Amino acid sequence: MKIAVRYFTRSGNTKKLADAIAEALGVEAKDLSAPLTEKVDLLFLGSSVYAYGVDGKVRNYLEDNAMRIGKLVNFSTAALISGTYAQISKIAEQNDIPLAKEEFHCRGSFAMLHKGRPNQEDLAQAAEFARSVAGV
Repeated sequence: MKIAVRYFTRSGNTKKLADAIAEALGVEAKDLSAPLTEKVDLLFLGSSVYAYGVDGKVRNYLEDNAMRIGKLVNFSTAALISGTYAQISKIAEQNDIPLAKEEFHCRGSFAMLHKGRPNQEDLAQAAEFARSVAGV
């Protein structure tokens, strides 16, 4: 099974999750500057919420790589809302990308909120989530 991990982050919170997921799956986490060069069975895509939505770079990445994604798996961080699944779901649907029902979300630190998140427990849970979804 071909698996890739990509992420978009401004603060570094989502990169921490991406690295934990990638390590658990034996692949390298890359930011969105790395396009998919071949079709993958699973794309774990990490993002966050900025002003109540995902960054346009996430939308563009999915549009540009839609034909190379077998199934999309969402993971995210956010300080105030419960995740990016709703936004990612709309983008995936518009681009005919199958989206896994499972997702991983944890709090991310922002200003004075949720200092130290994602923490080691969050990272361990993200790794377990990835292994469970990938069946490894």
